[in-house]
Amino acid sequence: MTEASANSRHSRQSRRTDVLVLGAGIVGVSTALALQQRGHAVCLVDRNAPGRETSYGNAGIIQREAVQPYAFPRAWQAILRVAARRGNDVHYHLRALPSLVPSLARYWHASAPQRYAAIVDAYAALIRHCIDEHAPLIERAGAQDLIRKSGWLEAYRTPAAFEAAAREADAVARAHALRHAVLDSAALAADEPVLQRPMAGAVHWQDPWTVSDPGELVARYAALFEREGGMILRGDADTLRQSGSGWAVDTADGPVDAEHAVIALGPWAAGLTRRLAYRLPLFVKRGYHRHYAVAEMPGKPLLDAESGILLAPMRQGLRLTTGAEFAHHDAAPTPVQSVRAEMLAGDLVRLGKPVEAQPWMGARPCIADMRPVVGRAPRHANLWFHFGHGHQGLTLGPATARLLAELFDRDTPYVDPTPYDPRRFGA
Repeated sequence: MTEASANSRHSRQSRRTDVLVLGAGIVGVSTALALQQRGHAVCLVDRNAPGRETSYGNAGIIQREAVQPYAFPRAWQAILRVAARRGNDVHYHLRALPSLVPSLARYWHASAPQRYAAIVDAYAALIRHCIDEHAPLIERAGAQDLIRKSGWLEAYRTPAAFEAAAREADAVARAHALRHAVLDSAALAADEPVLQRPMAGAVHWQDPWTVSDPGELVARYAALFEREGGMILRGDADTLRQSGSGWAVDTADGPVDAEHAVIALGPWAAGLTRRLAYRLPLFVKRGYHRHYAVAEMPGKPLLDAESGILLAPMRQGLRLTTGAEFAHHDAAPTPVQSVRAEMLAGDLVRLGKPVEAQPWMGARPCIADMRPVVGRAPRHANLWFHFGHGHQGLTLGPATARLLAELFDRDTPYVDPTPYDPRRFGA
């Protein structure tokens, strides 16, 4: 054996760090940065480059106003509308429903008004910190060119829906100290002259920041992590195993051992936690987007609320996103919503040619009680859970990463961690 090969073999056998973070989306990268900032040596492991999966495909909004998570509809009219596949906001695969029923039943149960009110309180406790936790990372990562601070528009086609939304927005804004403006039809047309047809009006949420390339934002956060001494390796999280009193995982550079491991795998957390004998009510809502060349971009993201589509100005073009699709995570794409979304969006703006040959598809990691899972695994020493952010991974990643890092170091947490504790589902 040559000296070079012996050294290579030794290095492959001797990699060790304090913490393994599995998953390099916004939640995993934020976790790695938060732990690193507290002096821990961290290795971030993913099968792909940072920010290339779920974190790439969202609407690019850091949603300071999103104090109310998406609840399961309670009105029978709304449930029948979804069941009949009317509208474009929800689609489902019939063959997936039997396996989803237990989690969806818990989702429906948690959405009852009294329970939902407590969930909103817990959710808002994190949401109120989202901008404050992103801001220093954006500055340190040199990502200011990706950020706009002009908010987004929640627009309506019919007067009745707009008036109801305006009343609701006023109540939410008062309760949670949010800045907003209600734009009537004329004001919306003046604010967004790119719109081809009149809308009844819109709520302009003014506090959120928007991101012109969310995947690139995560990549810059990851580059910051590397510049400050962090290690990023390609590897398979499913190889996670106990190793002595700690944990190990296989990577392209050989196995890595650590005292602690954090599962921050988003929708892929379901498979790994099941293998470790945890039965968490984690399910996915799939979603699609596609970019289009346009002669003129909207000034800010615009949700066509009654049609279930969102138009987001991005560096790649105008990103058109869909609502939720309930399906097996690994099922073949069925971009029914994308086809409808293109027709609906074409009524609002002049869409040019699509940038991609096919719509992109991703999966949102959702928990039945609408709260992320943040904290120590109930039955395994030195194992931590950090996933289940639903529609708000981009928004909440740095905020929940701070919470996890504080729990990790046994510091006083900046928000009450109880609502997000993995033990709420039992051992």
